[in-house]
Amino acid sequence: MKTYFDCIPCFLRQALNAARLTTADIKIHENVMRKVLGRVYEMDLNQPPPLMGQQIYRIIREASGDSDPYKKIKNKFNTFVLDLYPEFKKKITTSVNPFETAVRLAIAGNIIDFGVDAEINTSTVYQVVNQSLTQELNGSIEKFKEAVLSANKILYLGDNSGEIVFDRLLIEQLPYDKVTYAVRGYPVINDVTMDDAVATGITKLVTVIDNGSDAPGTILDECSDKFKRVFHDADMIISKGQGNYESLSDSNKNIFFIFKVKCRVVAENTKSALGSMVIQNNK
Repeated sequence: MKTYFDCIPCFLRQALNAARLTTADIKIHENVMRKVLGRVYEMDLNQPPPLMGQQIYRIIREASGDSDPYKKIKNKFNTFVLDLYPEFKKKITTSVNPFETAVRLAIAGNIIDFGVDAEINTSTVYQVVNQSLTQELNGSIEKFKEAVLSANKILYLGDNSGEIVFDRLLIEQLPYDKVTYAVRGYPVINDVTMDDAVATGITKLVTVIDNGSDAPGTILDECSDKFKRVFHDADMIISKGQGNYESLSDSNKNIFFIFKVKCRVVAENTKSALGSMVIQNNK
């Protein structure tokens, strides 16, 4: 049985970081941490981390009175990557293999994850993006491309703000009349919401829906009926990020998980090293 005991320090760090973003009041920080510690004590550590994260961020929102602690950070990274969009677009259009380059950039963009690394900065993102063009990849881009070409309905599950611009670059290489892009139903960490989709131009390319949930992943039981209909109707799902992987890796749908490996448990599950670029089909 998988256990996510190793995720506890990460969740505690996230809780304190989020509390500090909402206020400088140390008493509120203490209140948030006491409530989070109490909830962690009661948690089932075999459940997917997005379910644990959902509970923790509900506490943070309630205790701090801030419904979106990461809003300024999300806007910052959306703007940063949008400013680089022409440069990255040129890398794709001038590449020998534009599709592969777009996939690699989309995976590289998964580094923008404040649930894992609250200290990430713009220079780190730029460095990781450049490395991604030649870094070894765990999985088959050709198999992924074949699935894209044969699919009639593609559901693309977004992950983080900033990263969403890299998703746009990949979507532009897909038959986007067949693509629906999904965001979170409510703000959680720096995960994408409808505001991010509008700000980065995704809504002008494809149909965008929210999943109706405030979990930092895709917990189907927590999602809206509309989202579940789209999910079940899709014959191919592109799933970005660890949160979506952790919540959907046992699904029997045709899912391609694309992300960077950022924790030990996921590294073991995917048989990949930390920092690896992964494109893994669950079929």
